Amino acid sequence: MAQKNRKKERQIGKPIEPEKHLIDPKRKNSVWTILILIILIVFFIINNTREVPDQGPYPPGYKPDTAAQQLQKYQ
Repeated sequence: MAQKNRKKERQIGKPIEPEKHLIDPKRKNSVWTILILIILIVFFIINNTREVPDQGPYPPGYKPDTAAQQLQKYQ
């Protein structure tokens, strides 16, 4: 039963190699935090670089050219 609990058994003459991680476990949280912040900044930039749509909503049958002309008549 004790043999099942061991991850790696040391063979005679071979040193035990430490496990290699892609990201250092001590810095894993900070790497994820930076990655999420970069993604949020990219989405913010993409969202704010598009053209601004016309103001709305307009009432049915609204035509901006005729509305401006009608305003000029009353001024």
